[in-house]
Amino acid sequence: MASIKPAVALETAPFAAGRRLREIRDRLGMTLRSVEESSTRLANLYNNPEFILPPSRLSDIETKGVLPSLYRLHSLSVVYKIEWKEMLRWYGIDVGLVPTHVNLPPVPKTHLMTNQPGLEDLQLPVRMDPGADRIKTMDIARFIQQWGLLPMTYLAKFANDNFVYGYIGCDDYTMYPVLPPGSFVQVDQSKNKITKSLGRSDWERPIYFIETHDEYICGWCTLREGKLIVQPHPMSPCEIKLFKVPQEAEIIGQVVGAAIRMGVVRPPGNAVEPAKF
Repeated sequence: MASIKPAVALETAPFAAGRRLREIRDRLGMTLRSVEESSTRLANLYNNPEFILPPSRLSDIETKGVLPSLYRLHSLSVVYKIEWKEMLRWYGIDVGLVPTHVNLPPVPKTHLMTNQPGLEDLQLPVRMDPGADRIKTMDIARFIQQWGLLPMTYLAKFANDNFVYGYIGCDDYTMYPVLPPGSFVQVDQSKNKITKSLGRSDWERPIYFIETHDEYICGWCTLREGKLIVQPHPMSPCEIKLFKVPQEAEIIGQVVGAAIRMGVVRPPGNAVEPAKF
């Protein structure tokens, strides 16, 4: 009967990580006792004894593949001066993984996206075909002559704290079909005051991202006698909602950008896969 390989694979990462930790400690010239002393100082700083690494426990981590707790792993990261994400990678955990890399079930409710992409470098086109006509719609891939990697740190100066990002839940048809379920939206927090402009089309009429006690909603908004009226798109099956402001609802900001999945029409109640880009 063939051996069960997955069980062996599960033991590989902790044992390999333990050996690496032992090698680093030896290279730094530290003993089990000196690591305990350093981790104790860290524990005193946090006023939490869970950060302490007793010699017996550290020995088990190094030689027996014992998994350290989060507190002790943080102590090792600080004492050995190793980046947290690098140490987690030794144990088979990729902190740079983003939800779009995993085929996760769609989330039913609309919500803000608080996690940041774990990208260190961004691939961008660095040279375009000079013959590209920017006035006409085109297949941009045909006009990219060279791609390059740009470290994300160089983009820090372009960061704008006014923007937050939201996801339209797979059960949220409030602004369908303008913002179908599974869309990602960019919200400008500086535009959190309702304007009276109706716009010349559905795309020009301001759409707001609202937080209530129970949920997040995207919709057209008006204020009337101290009440916030959230109006869905005429083609949406959702009803108009009323909230007292600011007691029951808060306007996070105006939707200024969106990434939507085209060609997907599902009736309410059927899950819609999130957009993939």
